[in-house]
Amino acid sequence: MVRTEVQSSDGTWLPIFGAWIIALGSTLGALFIGEVMGQAPCDLCWHQRAFMFPLAILLAVAAYRNDGRSWFYAAPLAAIGWLIAAFHNLLYFKIVPTAIKPCGQGPSCSGDGMVVFGALPIPLVSLAAFTAIIILLLIVRRRITS
Repeated sequence: MVRTEVQSSDGTWLPIFGAWIIALGSTLGALFIGEVMGQAPCDLCWHQRAFMFPLAILLAVAAYRNDGRSWFYAAPLAAIGWLIAAFHNLLYFKIVPTAIKPCGQGPSCSGDGMVVFGALPIPLVSLAAFTAIIILLLIVRRRITS
């Protein structure tokens, strides 16, 4: 059996680990808000979770294996999650009219419960998390290809 390994000296482990920490923190934060605080997520939050939760698992395995190719399979998940989070922010900050708002049933995207630490809107925190993960994965890609 031939085993190919990325050398640990290629500088990819730290950004992969950082991306995993962000994904894990986002996943645990979403679970805390939903399960401990009892705040039901809106439809767009559910969709963002569908892309963040697998990232926590994929990036954990990638960091453990020091898999520099992880950007190839993790970046598309992060990019789709980013697009959903960006649209969610457009709704939250009322840039997109509410007439095309997909959150007709369930909690509102613009309710008071969409803020953490008294000032940070949850959609903005989600967008920041996906952005940071994408940046770290692009760093991994750059270090692998150079």
